[in-house]
Amino acid sequence: MKSKKFLGFSLLIVMLIIISTMVSMFVFTGEKKADKLKVGFIMSGSTDEQGWNGLHYQGIDAACKELEVELIVKENVKENSGQCEIAIRELAEEDIDITILSSYGYAEEVVDVVEEYPDITFYSENFEYYGDNLNCYFARIYQARYLSGIIAGMQSETGIIGYVAAMPNSEVNRGINAFTLGVQSVNPNARVIVAWSNSWDDAEEEKRLAQALIDGCDVDVLTYHQNQPNVVEVAESNNVYSIGYHEMPEGVSEKYLATVEFHWDFTYKELILDYKKGKSNEVNSYWFGLDKDAIGLSDISAVVTQDTLSRVESAKQDIINGMAIFSGVIYDTEGKIRCNYGEAISDDILMKSMDWYVEGVEFYEE
Repeated sequence: MKSKKFLGFSLLIVMLIIISTMVSMFVFTGEKKADKLKVGFIMSGSTDEQGWNGLHYQGIDAACKELEVELIVKENVKENSGQCEIAIRELAEEDIDITILSSYGYAEEVVDVVEEYPDITFYSENFEYYGDNLNCYFARIYQARYLSGIIAGMQSETGIIGYVAAMPNSEVNRGINAFTLGVQSVNPNARVIVAWSNSWDDAEEEKRLAQALIDGCDVDVLTYHQNQPNVVEVAESNNVYSIGYHEMPEGVSEKYLATVEFHWDFTYKELILDYKKGKSNEVNSYWFGLDKDAIGLSDISAVVTQDTLSRVESAKQDIINGMAIFSGVIYDTEGKIRCNYGEAISDDILMKSMDWYVEGVEFYEE
């Protein structure tokens, strides 16, 4: 009899432990595991605009729909305005799981704010800022810049190519340098002249600089690193070749040679999948390239010759097979050697401290 009473008492204790555990999980998680995952997306422009912001939105929207994730977007959040902090706090009130900072400058201004929300995983596009819950992501767009440089170098007759760039940070500098190396791989004596707009979105200044490069420097190919295709508009009106960024504008001629583009849906899908697997803060940096089809070159003009296409395809396959663009002997504009035989520049330098320019880069001065 005693053994039966003891067995019954033991079963009661076990049941109470199980119930207590289930209640504790409910209390501490707030049924979080059963809720739909929520992703907050902060962007500097609007969801329907052309270029950087529109394509970013399309990418995150596609990834969230495929993975059945709820997406909450904060549009037109300007950098260095205090608006990003406000957007983060508003998203936190909506019980967000992931917050994506989709513009380069956000991380620097909110790195301390992020620490206030340890239960939210943040991703930014600036490799210079990390935290316990702040990770980084981008795509190796410099690989596509290199391929576009091959097209520019083959197409240019003057050997002078213009590049209207936003500001001298590591992201922009990687693109300038990779593009120049691509140009030089087929046209060793070519020059790439860079003009700084000091903004991601300044249509008037971008157009003015593009026109100045055409009028004053004899450039016959133009490219750019900003959010909108203002430089392409100037190139078209002057019958000059151009290489676009993000997506091909409507109504361009065959002088528009190609588009350097992101495929953001792939990268965002990887971020979300890792979060779902419990790996939200295990990967500090997501940086996918041609081998994952995270970036590419599209909209290639009919005027680009088969010889040029063959060179581009060969370089593309080399990169996919492991060729490092920033490898071998590389000198900077000051004559200093930055990379030697048998060496390759590390990802850490490419991400965080590319504050120099390869030989062949020049700067527009008024």
